[in-house]
Amino acid sequence: MKVVVSDTNLEMGRAAGKAAADLIRASITEKGSANIILATGTSQFETINQLIKEDIDWSKVTMFHLDEYIGMPVSHPASFRKYLKERFLDKVSPLKANYLINAEEDAQAEAEALGKLISQHLIDVALVGVGENGHLAFNDPPADFDTEKPYLVVNLDEPCRRQQMGEGWFSSLDEVPKQAISMSVRQIMKSKYIICSVPDERKAQAVKDSLEREVSNLFPASILQQHAHCEFYLDKLSASLLIKAGAF
Repeated sequence: MKVVVSDTNLEMGRAAGKAAADLIRASITEKGSANIILATGTSQFETINQLIKEDIDWSKVTMFHLDEYIGMPVSHPASFRKYLKERFLDKVSPLKANYLINAEEDAQAEAEALGKLISQHLIDVALVGVGENGHLAFNDPPADFDTEKPYLVVNLDEPCRRQQMGEGWFSSLDEVPKQAISMSVRQIMKSKYIICSVPDERKAQAVKDSLEREVSNLFPASILQQHAHCEFYLDKLSASLLIKAGAF
């Protein structure tokens, strides 16, 4: 586990985006292609901003993404498909392939179809974040650490839904969907490299739980301690509760 603490969110994003780009380029050099996972949400703003500035042959990159609300139209401001299209896909040259989650109609069928697709790809680099409740993707506590299904239909707990409202994606808690399609914990952990970007003081307790507690499905992102090549990128605020922060 590597932990990098930057002074600001902007510096954190630059460091995480550069690290991800180096890994993507290395994969392309090694095997002629790269398979990646992208996260969304406010925690990923600066990381993605840096990634799109990097010199990468995107025609050799296949992208999957982590999660999407069930019943969410792509036109809604909170749609993660919309997020990735506007913040990433529209700003880089065409990818080899991209698989965005469409959970507007039959969510279970979509989860199964995406599961079959991603099972045919070894993921080289996954970009993820950690929720205020410690979730990884939309695997809220207690997360399912055992399922082998690559994508799941999950229920969103109230702390998760309050975070989405607090970040400004919704104007009220009632507007936040109660279910989503999420990549499973085991599928995320199959990635060769994981880059985890977590800024902001409101994530400080979740960061501490993820890095300094014993691994538990009550703190879903703590599972990342067991990954062979996971790097956490934090700013000073999100790292403020870490006992070992001064050592990073």
